Amino acid sequence: MTKDYYDELEIREPAERERDLLAALPRQIMQAQTAASAFAKILDGVKPADITSREALAKLPVTRKSELLALQQERRASDPFGGFSAIRFGPRMTRVFASPGTIYEPEGEARDYWRTARALYAAGFRGGELVHNCFSYHMTPAGSIMESGARALGCTVFAGGTGQTEQQVDAIADLRPAGYAGTPSFLKIIIEKAAEKKVPLPSLTKALVSGEAFPPSLRDWIAGRGVTGVQCYATADLGLIAYETSAREGLVLDEGVIVEIVRPGTGDPVPEGEVGEIVVTTLNPDYPLIRFGTGDLSAVLPGQCPTGRTNARIKGWLGRADQTTKVRGMFVHPGQVAEIARRFPEVRRARLVVEGEMADDRMTLRLECPTAAEGLAERIGEAIRDVTKLRGTVELVAPGSLPNDGKVIEDARSYK
Repeated sequence: MTKDYYDELEIREPAERERDLLAALPRQIMQAQTAASAFAKILDGVKPADITSREALAKLPVTRKSELLALQQERRASDPFGGFSAIRFGPRMTRVFASPGTIYEPEGEARDYWRTARALYAAGFRGGELVHNCFSYHMTPAGSIMESGARALGCTVFAGGTGQTEQQVDAIADLRPAGYAGTPSFLKIIIEKAAEKKVPLPSLTKALVSGEAFPPSLRDWIAGRGVTGVQCYATADLGLIAYETSAREGLVLDEGVIVEIVRPGTGDPVPEGEVGEIVVTTLNPDYPLIRFGTGDLSAVLPGQCPTGRTNARIKGWLGRADQTTKVRGMFVHPGQVAEIARRFPEVRRARLVVEGEMADDRMTLRLECPTAAEGLAERIGEAIRDVTKLRGTVELVAPGSLPNDGKVIEDARSYK
């Protein structure tokens, strides 16, 4: 287990890191308000000087990935980025990318703009090595996200991209890269194709993977073929959010972001260890996203990484937070479940379970309540009808009874 770090930021005292992040927060909010017109509207009336704590940050609105496309489209006639980018076409914006939807994202001129050098270093890559990069270079930023970090680390990059497996195998055999960057499933395909062609790839000993799940079974399969793989969590909007280390105990948060875990459908932070949606405030001045809801679920792990890195860790990707479902022809959102729960101080956690077959939908709202006054269930039932316009059964359960999986709405219907 390495105790070799990319920089001193990784081993700061947690209190020092928190102080530095919170000191940077008002400046970033000011940047968002003055340089990104969309956030001037979203954060209208917010005084940056007042946002100096996590409690103050948690009162700001969450802008979710699921909403970003519509928000961009509203303003696209005057700005292709919908007012979210603080930079414009020209030397400060080196590239433009598109995510599904289509959401457009800028790439600024900063060295290691996406901050992935840190993750590559933790994966064992060092300056002077060749990285075989199989992330896509077509429209999406994935290829550039990894390439810019590798180049900042002092590596040379082979732009392999996706597909053309036989040519990938030949290039690895000829160029002898130190490692691979790309999705774990494509790495498996390359290894299998090399075995089929009886082409040894002895130089390929490490990998940084992302873009999809990396289960222990696949990690062990790849390791059995001589490649040590670790994963990182990054998005096209935010760049690096967290990265795995040799300890393989969760993902350490990046040093350039402020991460919150909130109850799905709300902006309310959950207690440490509880599963919720990952909400990120980036300190990138070129694309200053404030409380950006990724739509991904995770949870904070207790303690610090055994490698000595002192930043908080998350469990990794645990599913999607957008659990909107249609019940009896009407959409029910996690935010509506949260609104019902907020009306009753006795409620600790809530979970709406939808059951039934062949359009016979039944809703049961299960709520953790340490105490329940007489008539509470009936009053909650009335709130269900008021908020969702649907009828539902109320079930009061003991604290700790509901699963800690981040689900606010559980669709348990049979679709056979």
